[in-house]
Amino acid sequence: MGSIRKLAHSNMLFFDFRYRGVRCREYTLLHDTQINRRNMEKVLARIESEIKLGTFDYARFFPNSTMIAKLNEKQVQASVISETGIMQTAPIVMAPMTPLFEKFCEEWYEENEISWKRSYRATLRITMDKYLLPNFGQKEVGHITKGEILKFRSSLAKVQNGTKEGISPDRINHIMTPLRMILNEAADRYNFNTPYVGIKQLKVSKSDIDPFNLDEISLFLTNIRHDFKNYYTVRFFTGLRTAEIDGLQWKYVDLEKGLIRVRETLVNGYFETTKTSESMRDVVMSKPVYEAFKAQFEVTGQKDGLVFCSREGFPLSRNNVMNRIWYPTLRRLGLKRRKPYQTRHTTATLWLAAGENPEWIARQMGHSTTRMLFTVYSRYIPNLTRKDGSAFERLLIAQNPEEVKP
Repeated sequence: MGSIRKLAHSNMLFFDFRYRGVRCREYTLLHDTQINRRNMEKVLARIESEIKLGTFDYARFFPNSTMIAKLNEKQVQASVISETGIMQTAPIVMAPMTPLFEKFCEEWYEENEISWKRSYRATLRITMDKYLLPNFGQKEVGHITKGEILKFRSSLAKVQNGTKEGISPDRINHIMTPLRMILNEAADRYNFNTPYVGIKQLKVSKSDIDPFNLDEISLFLTNIRHDFKNYYTVRFFTGLRTAEIDGLQWKYVDLEKGLIRVRETLVNGYFETTKTSESMRDVVMSKPVYEAFKAQFEVTGQKDGLVFCSREGFPLSRNNVMNRIWYPTLRRLGLKRRKPYQTRHTTATLWLAAGENPEWIARQMGHSTTRMLFTVYSRYIPNLTRKDGSAFERLLIAQNPEEVKP
């Protein structure tokens, strides 16, 4: 029988038990109190129970113990009788305490995939197959250590990624997130301490926005290929995301009320719900947008399907449009190379420059609050970053023109 004892000189408790014929003492930093003794007795009871069952894993309970190496060196053998009746010796085989990461990872995926969007399932599948399973697949999920996790994260920064060496911090964070979720779920299910503790996300550099000005927009729309003029007019003046405009159907376009009802998106060829609940919104058409939809209706409106599509009625290919229409037009016009997402930033900055209500803009963009507007677009909000007090002075002059002097 094991016992909970205390050190005479420090009043600290320790475990005292026998395993494989060896006396084991594992010290703690817990003081000799009734609560600490009761908690440690529960742990000791589990240890002794698993020793009897032959499932005890020393490293699981005491991962930093020096006894692990000693026990591994000691060859404990058990007498067994072969089919011929001859007495032989064989090493005791310890049953695994937790499943392999590969097996648990697949179980976790199957249990949760019903709650994920198709696009997220596809992204997660790539992350698992390309990064997580090759590195942790054959390890017992309960034996993965914090050091191994950090080493894995460090290795991602050295992976050859196209023409660049190393995956970006943002992508690394997205790879580490499912690993954290898997290990935390396994720890909860198999009752061990998760090793994913105190591991913070890598810092991601804030990407600066680079919106178009009205002259650049005019130049672009005047020279864009004719069959894409309506498409980019809507993009520049509504702030729709690529998946939102590519998945826009005529049933969600209300020309009578001048509204675009954002209800579905098109991701990897499949219709899905919007990115967030706030993304489901009604966007007000400005005059250029209204005219663009009227013109586009003559082209695709009779098909009662996608607003913007190929000649055959198929969804637009994001990469095809970007590489054959967007970038070549910028290059031909001598405009700075920007990602198509800058059309969304352009809309926000134009609305702000026009003095529109930030709360209205946030709703039109599909944001839950105005926080992003003031964080990302602060320098485009009139007087928000100007420290000259001119707006306040104009207010005083308007109220008391005789009293306030310049």
